[in-house]
Amino acid sequence: MSAFSLRFADLFSGLGGFHLALRRLGHRCVFACEIDEELRSLYHSNFGILPQGDLRQIKATQIPEHDILCAGFPCQPFSKAGEQLGTKCKLWGDLFSRHVLRVIRCHKPSYLLFENVANLERHDAGRTWAEMKRQLEKECGYTIDTEVLSPHRFGVPQIRQRLFIVGCRHGLDHFEWPAGDDGDVRIESVLDKQPKDAKPLPDQVIECLETWQEFLERAPRKISLPSFPIWSMEFGANYPFTKYDSLHDIPLKTLRNYRGCFGQTLNRRFRDDILERLPSYARSEAHTFPHWKQMFIRQNREFYRVNKTWIKPWLPKIRKFPPSLQKFEWNCKGEARDIWNLVVQFRASGVRVKRPTTAPSLVAMTTTQTPIIAWERRYMTPRECSRLQSMGDLKQLPASPTRVCKALGNAVNAEVVLRIAKALRLQIPIDKQRPRIAPSRRAA
Repeated sequence: MSAFSLRFADLFSGLGGFHLALRRLGHRCVFACEIDEELRSLYHSNFGILPQGDLRQIKATQIPEHDILCAGFPCQPFSKAGEQLGTKCKLWGDLFSRHVLRVIRCHKPSYLLFENVANLERHDAGRTWAEMKRQLEKECGYTIDTEVLSPHRFGVPQIRQRLFIVGCRHGLDHFEWPAGDDGDVRIESVLDKQPKDAKPLPDQVIECLETWQEFLERAPRKISLPSFPIWSMEFGANYPFTKYDSLHDIPLKTLRNYRGCFGQTLNRRFRDDILERLPSYARSEAHTFPHWKQMFIRQNREFYRVNKTWIKPWLPKIRKFPPSLQKFEWNCKGEARDIWNLVVQFRASGVRVKRPTTAPSLVAMTTTQTPIIAWERRYMTPRECSRLQSMGDLKQLPASPTRVCKALGNAVNAEVVLRIAKALRLQIPIDKQRPRIAPSRRAA
């Protein structure tokens, strides 16, 4: 350990992405906290430090002095995948404004290094981040900068756009964000060959992928596959989606004249029976469809109108699957139309197919969204997924696949943090430097 290694505190430490990165640079963790009991135990096993629990229950004065404050504060209030309640979220909304800030005000660390979802900057039309930045700059005295970065720009085969926030009490004139590049990355770099602990694909998953493979094979070669998500339930539908605020506002007599999912007639006696024949996103009583949803509906209906001849015989085969599997995203423009040579992920938004260069972003929701290595007809293993987060050298991971999925999906990528920390050229400012630690002398 360097005599002038910096001390860092690791808030919301999770699996320890910040710890891995800063330890690789020779810095020393003096404090960690994590609310999840299993993750605390794993952190202790992997790093020899037992994190304290809920930050809300820890006094700032109980936290040791530190030079770098790291925090991947919970992203749920700001994520596009959630309700976007921001600081109004009762469970997590005040963690930054009340608790991270009180640690900063108490200890005034030289550097701040934070990570969150990219949507944080856009949340509430930018007002949420504007207030956070004002507090850090005006109230706490830091120069702040932000950048959205993804591991694939640094040789790690995962596309994961995240907002990184750096702060420094003595300015950032010396700092430039690591550039990275779009060089060649291949998912094979993190894969094991036919690993014995890999989970094979269930029959329904294989059948679903075979059904979409048939769709690809039926499509004439002269037809460009859509760049927009394919929503097969809109093929044959003509229910109104722009004229009314909600389909609940349409008189039943009028609604019965339309067609719903897959062209099913809406000529039913009761409104509930009619709604059952509509896509789930069309059943809300709330407000009119957002612009992006109207655009996807319009594009899918036009695609079906032009290509009905070859789609119509295939359409009954996709109807047997759950609604999320009736959607399809082909993110492989220019690739051979063979799903079984590509990377697949089942998302709530649909079946997403990608080139075998990078994995899609790991998510914390469920093991069914773990990336699929289609050419081996299996899911990625926990250890392979840990490499996507630059955490492959962790001695221990959570015991269950569900817990691994959640922990890695919530983790910060260690390689990206390392690149940022290197670019910060971390050093203790003169006014805070500690006396040099003299090396111990051995007895003669």
